[in-house]
Amino acid sequence: MSQLSQRPTDPIVGESHHHESAFGHVTGAALYTDDLVGRLAGVLHAHPVQSTQAHAKLKSVDIDGAYQVPGVVRVITAADIPGVNDQGVKHDEPMLPVDEVMFYGQPVAWVLGNDLEAAKAGAAAVSVDYEPLPSLVTVTEAIEANSFHGVQPVIDKGDATGAFADAAHVFEGEFELAGQEHFYLETQASLAHVDESGQIFVQCSTQHPTETQDIVSHVLGVPAHEVTVQCLRMGGGFGGKEMQPHGYAALAALGAKLTGRPVRLRLNRTLDITMTGKRHGFHSSWKIGFTDEGKILALDATLTADGGWSLDLSEPVLTRAMCHIDNSYWVPNIRVAGRIAKCNKTSQTAFRGFGGPQGMLVMEDILGRVAPKLGLSARELRRRNFYQAGQDTPYYQPVRHPERMEAAWDQVVTSAEVEAREAEIAQFNARSPHVKRGLALTPVKFGISFNLTAFNQGGALVLVYKDGSVLVTHGGTEMGQGLHMKMLQVAATTLGVPLSTVRLAPTRTDKVPNTSATAASSGTDLNGGAVKDACEQILGRLTQVAAGILGAPAHEVTVSRGIVSALSSKKTVTWEELINAAYFQRIQLSASGFYRTEGLHWDLSIMTGEPFKYFAYGAAVSEVEVNRFDGSYELRRVDIVHDVGDSLSPLIDLGQVEGGFVQGAGWLTLEDLRWDASDKPSRGRLATQAASTYKIPSFSEAPEVFNVSLLDKAHEEGAVYGSKAVGEPPLMLAFSVREALRDAVAAFGTGSAAGEAGPSVELASPATPEAVFWAIESVRSQPTGDAVAPGSAVQADAVPGDQEGVSVPS
Repeated sequence: MSQLSQRPTDPIVGESHHHESAFGHVTGAALYTDDLVGRLAGVLHAHPVQSTQAHAKLKSVDIDGAYQVPGVVRVITAADIPGVNDQGVKHDEPMLPVDEVMFYGQPVAWVLGNDLEAAKAGAAAVSVDYEPLPSLVTVTEAIEANSFHGVQPVIDKGDATGAFADAAHVFEGEFELAGQEHFYLETQASLAHVDESGQIFVQCSTQHPTETQDIVSHVLGVPAHEVTVQCLRMGGGFGGKEMQPHGYAALAALGAKLTGRPVRLRLNRTLDITMTGKRHGFHSSWKIGFTDEGKILALDATLTADGGWSLDLSEPVLTRAMCHIDNSYWVPNIRVAGRIAKCNKTSQTAFRGFGGPQGMLVMEDILGRVAPKLGLSARELRRRNFYQAGQDTPYYQPVRHPERMEAAWDQVVTSAEVEAREAEIAQFNARSPHVKRGLALTPVKFGISFNLTAFNQGGALVLVYKDGSVLVTHGGTEMGQGLHMKMLQVAATTLGVPLSTVRLAPTRTDKVPNTSATAASSGTDLNGGAVKDACEQILGRLTQVAAGILGAPAHEVTVSRGIVSALSSKKTVTWEELINAAYFQRIQLSASGFYRTEGLHWDLSIMTGEPFKYFAYGAAVSEVEVNRFDGSYELRRVDIVHDVGDSLSPLIDLGQVEGGFVQGAGWLTLEDLRWDASDKPSRGRLATQAASTYKIPSFSEAPEVFNVSLLDKAHEEGAVYGSKAVGEPPLMLAFSVREALRDAVAAFGTGSAAGEAGPSVELASPATPEAVFWAIESVRSQPTGDAVAPGSAVQADAVPGDQEGVSVPS
C-alpha cells in the first residue's frame, strides 16, 4: 500500500461530518462574494448593454446618452481596455466586441453607476447601431453550413469497417441531446478594488482563481503579481464558474483601475442565463454491430458538440465525450470522430461531467433502443457487454478493477429486489391500460483526471502556530461540495490532531499559486495530496523533536488525536507541548505542499494514452410511473450503489451522490433550453431565461424512496487515503431514469401486453412530459418493435432477409 493511500490508526478521515459551513448555510451567516460589498466605501455598480442581434456588424456604440443619466460615472467599451481584449482560454473571445457581435445578449459595453438603478438606466440610454448578418442558431444549422471550429479529433481502434461485415446485427441512426443551464443559486459575482499599495484585489465567485488572475492580468496589461484573486465560497458552480467568471472579474478590475473606486459586478438571473455558457448539446450519428449473442462488435460514431460562438472549453469537452462513449462496455472495434459546431449562441462551457455524460448518453440511448431488436432485455444487454479483466478502452487505457462494476451492479440488483419488482411491474401494467410503470438499470464508468495532463497538480500552504492551532490554505475552491471538510479531515489525520485544531483559510492566489480549477472531480485528489504533503513535511520535523522528548527513535513516534507517543517510551506529551518545544528549538512550523498525479500520459493528436488516474464505478435502478393521457410521470424509487473508494467523509459523499443524481435527472427529463430559431428580429434570443420558463428539479421530482449505498471493499491504491472522486460520476446514474421512462413507454405498445417483445422506443432528450406523451402516441400507433416517428432516421438490421426499421430522434 502506498504512503499516499495508507491510513493511520484511528484516522479522522472516514468519519461522517457535516459540511464545514453547514450552520452558516442554514442560518444565513455564511458570506458570499456579493455580501462583501458593504465592507467597502464608494462602490460602483456595473450593468451591461446587451446585443439585440444574434450576429451583426457593430457599426457604432453611442455612449453619450448614458452620461446624461444622474449617477452614471463611467461607460466602458473595448477602447478602454489597456491590455489584451480577450477573456477566453483560446484567445478567440473578445471581452468586449470591437466590430462584430456574435450572440443575442452579448455585452457590448458596461455602465458603472453610483447604484445599480443608475447603471441600468445608463445602459438603456446607450445607442447601438447594428448591421445584421446571417446567423446559425441550432447545431443542425451549423452542420448543414459546415460551420465548425477547433480540433476535429478521431479515435480509431481495431477495424470497425471489417467488423461490421462480420456482425450478425447492424443498426444505425442519429440522436440529438440537449444542453443544460447551470442554474447555480449564486449568480456570477465579482468585487474588485485597488488597495493602498496599488495591488488589484478581486473577490470572485470562481472555480479557477489562478485563471481568473491570468485573465485580469492580461486584460489590464499588468503582471500577475499585481493581481490577487480570492474565492471565499461559491453558491454553486457545476463547471459554470470554471471559465465564465474571468471576463466579469476583469471588467470589475478594469472599472476599479479606471475610476479608483471599488466595482461590484453581479448578474441577476436573467443576465446570467442569457450571457453565460451552458452544457454542450450534442448531435450524434452512429452505426453499431452486434454478435448473435448480443455482444458489441463494432461502433462508428460522429459526435458534434454545440460549441456556441467561441471555443471556451469545447475542445476538451468534446474529447472527454469521445473517451466516454464506451461507458462501461467493451467495444473491440471502434471509430469515433468529433467536431465542434460554431453557432451564434452563448459559448458553451464546462458542466458537471464535462462531456462525459453526453458521450455516455449516446451509448445508453443506443442500447435502450436496440435491445428489443435483439430479443433481449435492456438489463441483460448491458450486463453482457461489461468490461472484463485485461480489456482496454477505445483510447488504449487498461481498465483496472472492472470487477467493481459487476460488484456494484450485482449489489444493487440484490438490494433493490430488481427481479421481484420487474415481475410486479409486469402484473401492474397488464391490468392498468392508462398508467404504466417502468424500471431500468444503468451503469457508470467515469475516468478521473483532467484531460490536459498539466492541470493535474495541486498546492497547499499549512501553518502551525505556537499554540498548536493549524491553518490550511489549498488551491481548491468550495462551491458547496464539501471539499473544505475533506481537507480539514486530511490535515487532521496526517498531523494526528483533533478536527477542531484545524481551520481553513479562503482560497487565494497570493497564498497558493498556479493552481488548477476545482473541476474534473479532482479537487480532493489534487488538493488532498498537496495538504497531506505539507503536513507530512511538518510532521517529519516534529518527530525529531518528539524523539528527543520521549527518548525513543524518531521512526517510532506517532501522533494520534493530539497525543504524541512512541512504542519504546512510556512517556507521552500533548500536541501543544510538542509544538511549544519545536518553536523554542527554532523548527520550521510551516510548509508548502505539492501534488502531481503520476502515471498520466495523453496524445491528443492520435487520441491514445492513459489520461485518467482511475475509473469510478456505479449502478442505479430507477422506477417510474407514466400517465398515458399527458405523458406526466413520477419517479417512484431509486436505488444506487456507488464506488467512492475508501470514503474520506461518508456524509459528504452521500450528499454528492444524491445531488449529482438529481441534477442528472433534471438534465435528462426536465431542463429544456429553447433558443428562438425563427426569422424574426428576436432570432437567437434565449427564450428560457428564468425559473418561470426553465424547470429545474424540486422536491416534487425527488423519489419518495431514495436508497444510496457506497460500494464496500473499494480501496483505491495511489489516491489520497484510498478515496475516489465523487463530484461528477453520480450525475450519470440518472440515465436509469430516462431508460425507465423508455421501459414504461414501451409498455403502452400494441404487443407488450400479450407478452411479446416490446417496441423500440424513440425518446427525446430531455424526456419532458410532452416528449413522453408523443413517444407513447408513437408506440401505440406502430406494430411491435417498429416505432418510427415521422421524419426520424431509420436504422436497418443488416442481416440479409432480416431487415427491421427502427427510428432515432433527430
